[in-house]
Amino acid sequence: MVLAPGEEAVAAITDFARAQSLGASQVTAVGAFSQATVGWFDREAKNYRRIPVGEQCEVLSLLGDIVIGEDGPTPHLHAVLGLADGTTRGGHLLEGQVWPTLEVIVRDSPAALAKIHRPDLGLALINLT
Repeated sequence: MVLAPGEEAVAAITDFARAQSLGASQVTAVGAFSQATVGWFDREAKNYRRIPVGEQCEVLSLLGDIVIGEDGPTPHLHAVLGLADGTTRGGHLLEGQVWPTLEVIVRDSPAALAKIHRPDLGLALINLT
């Protein structure tokens, strides 16, 4: 996939995964965002602390997977974002507004993996049983 300026990355990858009925895929990407939000999972709150990145940033690394979730194929993406001063922000990619592009490589497998919500953890995790 090659995303255009203004596209929201997580939504676009999710739409692609569902249109292609992906079930066990690896995702990598490079590019840039005009702004983004990453998250750090707070074990006690069982939710992501939002870390806004309100400036243009380079997608230095975006890695993840796509597996079957409660709502169908769902990406789980982590990103390291480079800022103008050379510092980075990273975590679970919650949203990213593409600018000027995001080049996404999706490698699918014939297997199917499913995530099951674990209330004890507050997360949906891949279930291999």
